[in-house]
Formats: sequence, C-alpha cells, structure tokens
Amino acid sequence: MLTTVIPVFNEVESLPALHKELAAVAESAGLQMEIVFVDDGSSDGSWEQISRLAEKDPRVRGIRFRRNFGKAAALSAGFNAARGDRIVTLDADLQDDPREIPNFLDKMDLGFDVVSGWKQVRHDPWHKVLPSRIFNWMVSALTGVHLHDHNCGMKSYQREIFREVRLYGELHRFVPVLAHARGFKVGEHVVQHRPRKFGQSKYGIHRFIKGFLDLLTVKFLTGFGQRPQHILGTLGLLFFLIGGGLLTYLGVYWLQTQLSPDPTRSPLHQRPLLLYALGALLFGGQLMSIGFLAELITAYQGRDSDTYSIAEETKVLVAKPSGSLDDESALEAQSPEPRASRKPERPSV
Repeated sequence: MLTTVIPVFNEVESLPALHKELAAVAESAGLQMEIVFVDDGSSDGSWEQISRLAEKDPRVRGIRFRRNFGKAAALSAGFNAARGDRIVTLDADLQDDPREIPNFLDKMDLGFDVVSGWKQVRHDPWHKVLPSRIFNWMVSALTGVHLHDHNCGMKSYQREIFREVRLYGELHRFVPVLAHARGFKVGEHVVQHRPRKFGQSKYGIHRFIKGFLDLLTVKFLTGFGQRPQHILGTLGLLFFLIGGGLLTYLGVYWLQTQLSPDPTRSPLHQRPLLLYALGALLFGGQLMSIGFLAELITAYQGRDSDTYSIAEETKVLVAKPSGSLDDESALEAQSPEPRASRKPERPSV
C-alpha cells in the first residue's frame, strides 16, 4: 500500500482539486493508496472539507491538530498514522503534481530509500528562489548529501526510515540528510512545479533564518551526535592552548620588566592581551567541561538506542540434537527483511 501524507494549513480551496487528482492517479496507475490529510490548525474550514472528503472516499483519513504546530509535526503525525510500506509527501497548495507519484515509485524500485523532488523550473518570485538556491548549496556542502532542492515538499520514503529518524522542530526538510546518516540510499527526481492557484505562501524570510540554524543542528547531530566531545573538546583544547600560550608569553614579558625596568613598556595589567588570554583560557575550559557533560548525557541516554542500522539478516536454522538440520524444525526468527521492522520503535536520530 502507498500512503500520501499531506500537511494542510488554510488550503480549503485547493483540497477538492487535489483529492480529485490523487484519486485519478491511483486509478490510472492501479495503486492501492490511502490519503492522509493533517490539518495543522487551519481556520478557514479546511477540516470541514477534509471531513467531507473522508465521508465520500474511504481512502481518505484526516488528522486535526488543536492548533498550529508546524509542518514537521504534521508530517510526523502523518508518518505515524501511515499504513503503507511507502510514503509520499506533497504540499496541499497544488504546486506539486500528483501525476509524478508513479515516477517516484519507479525511482524507488531502483533501490533508493528516499527520493527527493527537484523543482528544476520554479514558479516563485526571485526573492524566494535565490535564497533557496543558496541554502540548498550550503546544505549539500556541509552534509555531503548533494541534492538540488532540499526544500521540495514532494518526497517519497520507505516507511522503515521513520523507525530510526525522529522529526521535531523544523527538521522535516532534512529527512534525506538524517536518513543518509543512517545508511539509507538517497536520490532525487525532477518534478513539475506548478504556479499557485489559491491563497498565498505561508513562508517568509524567517524560514531561511530558522533553516540555517536547523542546518547547524543537523550537521552536529549527523557528525557528532554520538561523540560530542570530539567537536566541543577539540575547540576547547584549541582555545585553552591559545590562552595558555598567551599567558606564557605575558609571564616572560613580566619577568623582563622586573629584571630590566623600561619606562616605555606598559604595565602588564594595562595590556589588552591579558584579557584575551584569560578569556581564551576560560572559554576553552568551559567548552571541554560542556563536552564531558554531553558525553555523559549521550552515554546515559543512548543505552537503548543503536548506533548502527541493519538492512537485513539471514535466516537462522535450529539444529537437531544429532547435529543435522531439519527444514521443518527451522525457525525463521530472522527473515531477510529490514531489521527496522522488528526492532522497538525507538528512534535513534
């Protein structure tokens, strides 16, 4: 089964047309599809429209939030409710074309666990396109996941990914990065981007500020989430050595002023370098202390979470007392299926 997860925030006018297009794609491609609309605190009657669609079409399911919690929360709720082995996400504003869904599935048949859409031709104003391209370049450069459009709302996933990747805050745009860090295979597909017909964009310039901060978070999680002291301790040791070196230099300088007084030399306490040296020394010590605390927290909280991701295992056969193997006594406790489908649903990222 395929599940389409669609976050909704004040998109009442576009919902009937979107449902009609999804139903047409399911019928033409012969897909068993469920459609999950997640109303993220809409105030324009979107929930009433979703309820009407659910009454007419048993494939439609609706989830309503008490208030606006954000797109990541809406997607997370949809992923938790999904019953399909594969999940496709798209926006509710009709700019994503549902006819691309079979192409995403074909791409996944080639072995990709995540397929991200690429709006090669965008129908957005330049003040949205230019910052988005800069942001995409930064994400690719810092994370090593080279996608042209990390912000595209149309993506497809294997369901098992979300047993290991946890969404919170605004990290929904970084799911391919988080999945890649766990060893899943990530690809992209060029999609048709259509002009907006109804309403207006829900995103402003603050989106890119938050996105940059989230990028730093993702870089830390994927690179040092299990070894925070490697980054904090390295920076702390660097500042500590700089501060120590400067203090050593100032100590020699003070001895020279005592052994051979020179009125042209400034007293030690009047030199700004003394403050910089003390500041670097203290800052380095603080970073290393924070690193030790982060290591303690990671060691304590990470006891029940795996630091690896298993794709599959071979079958285990139980031997008879005589040492021979009998197919009828074989236990298929571990079948060649994704490990994630059998482990406790405790996310590790």
